[in-house]
Amino acid sequence: MVNTELRHGGGHLRLVIDEPKANLVSIAVMRELRRALAGVHGMPALKLVTIEGAGDHFSFGASVEEHRPGVIHTALTELHGLIGELLATPAPTAAIVRGRCLGGGFELALACDLVFAGTTAMLGVPEITLGVFPPAAAALLPLRVGASRAASAVLTGRTAPVEAWTAAGLIEVTAPPQELGAAVDHWFEAHLAPRSSAALRFAALASRATLRRQVSMVLPDLERLYLDALMHTHDAIEGIEAFLEKRAPVWSNA
Repeated sequence: MVNTELRHGGGHLRLVIDEPKANLVSIAVMRELRRALAGVHGMPALKLVTIEGAGDHFSFGASVEEHRPGVIHTALTELHGLIGELLATPAPTAAIVRGRCLGGGFELALACDLVFAGTTAMLGVPEITLGVFPPAAAALLPLRVGASRAASAVLTGRTAPVEAWTAAGLIEVTAPPQELGAAVDHWFEAHLAPRSSAALRFAALASRATLRRQVSMVLPDLERLYLDALMHTHDAIEGIEAFLEKRAPVWSNA
């Protein structure tokens, strides 16, 4: 489920992914997030929308079970629709990251204007270890951290500590996990609360205009590459099934 809370006199909408399995970004969760974001258009006083995970972790990523043939088309189109809606949200957006932020969870964070992270956070896209790749991250990462860092993240599947992503320019604020909420509140009061919500609305849309345009051009091609080519390979299916069966994959390289 996704819990919602209005804070700071209605200026801050807090969205919290609260799922028992490590806050997986399932189809159901994505649809809840999309409904919540659709409501932002009727909230002119809003100055910030944040997404975070309940408990110790932001999200371990999308549901691997929903990456199986027959379900993956729906899962991927829902995720990419959610990415598009985040990029079109008429208010500043931020991910509040504690613990693990992986795969589809990291893609959500990348689609936010800002990322606030706990000092012990680990972020990355490990999809290559399952025999697949992360289309939204492949579109977003080069624009957020540069082509070389993006290629390294996508090709190796390594997760990296918050220090590495801070050095890459992705992280706005870091704080110990137990102090992160207070740090976000302080940042909000210092930088957004004194501003006009109308000005912030248009500034947010303007600041991400290039990112939104580039992603809208590239992501449909990557989605087709994933669904129409990659998912017809033996290794994509093998990697997913091996993960679900808790065994090492046996690659055929085809």
